[in-house]
Amino acid sequence: MRAQPGDRLHVHGRTVGDPDDVAEVVEVRGEGGAPPYLVRHADGREALIFPGPDAEVETA
Repeated sequence: MRAQPGDRLHVHGRTVGDPDDVAEVVEVRGEGGAPPYLVRHADGREALIFPGPDAEVETA
């Protein structure tokens, strides 16, 4: 998985009825676009994320 600032990280809900989570990649802390990613959610929260297999990067 590779990302750059401005991309969106889309994490799919784990169970039926769980909403998906989409956050903007603010900073890439791994080498060559690799995780971890500092992301900002729509409500302004920021978090350091190591995405799992239920996530995908949507390029800007």
